[in-house]
Amino acid sequence: MSGSLKLGTQKETIKHTGSPFDTTTASLTKRAGGHEGLAPRAIDVAAFSHSKQVEKPSPKKFLKRGTGIGGMLAPVATTTVVKKSKPKDFQAFSERPNPPNTQLRRFYERGDLPVQIDHGGVHNRIAWKVDIQKLDFHHYLPIFFDGLREMEMPYAFLAEQGVYDMLSAGSAKVLPVIPQLIIPIKTALNTRIKGVIVKVLKVLQALVACDQGTDGQALIGQALVPYYRQILPILNIFIRNNDNLGDTIDYGQQRRENLGELIVETLEAFEVNGGEDAFINIKYLVPVYQSVVVT
Repeated sequence: MSGSLKLGTQKETIKHTGSPFDTTTASLTKRAGGHEGLAPRAIDVAAFSHSKQVEKPSPKKFLKRGTGIGGMLAPVATTTVVKKSKPKDFQAFSERPNPPNTQLRRFYERGDLPVQIDHGGVHNRIAWKVDIQKLDFHHYLPIFFDGLREMEMPYAFLAEQGVYDMLSAGSAKVLPVIPQLIIPIKTALNTRIKGVIVKVLKVLQALVACDQGTDGQALIGQALVPYYRQILPILNIFIRNNDNLGDTIDYGQQRRENLGELIVETLEAFEVNGGEDAFINIKYLVPVYQSVVVT
């Protein structure tokens, strides 16, 4: 052959067609919310010891003979190009890996979830094949919470709408399942993806208020207080993430996607429904938070 043929490895693609008859092949090596996707940075030795890295001076940094303007009557016009400093990409705000390996995706593709999408009317709905009151919340509710970090259809819609349906129909059965929901909530928040965090915050607001209509005790909000250490650190990072629009109009305000305002609303819901120990625990993890309960 006259020409040279170069062979390369084919990039692995994730198979997702949205059909329950096709299974998703996801990599099991990446952990959701892990640090594998972050670019490594040089370690600053001066931050951990008294030693300091000093750059060796180069002769090119000094003026040479005939290049200065000293002694001249008229200064020579020189154009200096000022390089704009690139803003620092703080890794605390950067997105983490979010592999498609949720339990909801695996169970839905296997046909083990008693749900199907009802494509009727203006908005899609979930058609439950079993009465929600008869479901085992210890088994199904953590599965739907684990799917909150999904960003592909139909998994994202099934997870979000499924959680809302179970919270509204079976609010009395949610309280014993709270310890099983913490890890899925923490994993979804650790992805640091804005769309996922907004979705989880709206679900948390519905979670702490779902048992108010039964007896008014708000026991779910009090049951979440011991788990603030797992939930609130990510909220403390993004609480100042507000959209500065100046004098313009935010036409998307009705969608409630401003992350900073949504975090404040969620913390206020935690304090109102969390009992007398809620504020001191919120203040310990989010120091900038101010109480809204009038004493």
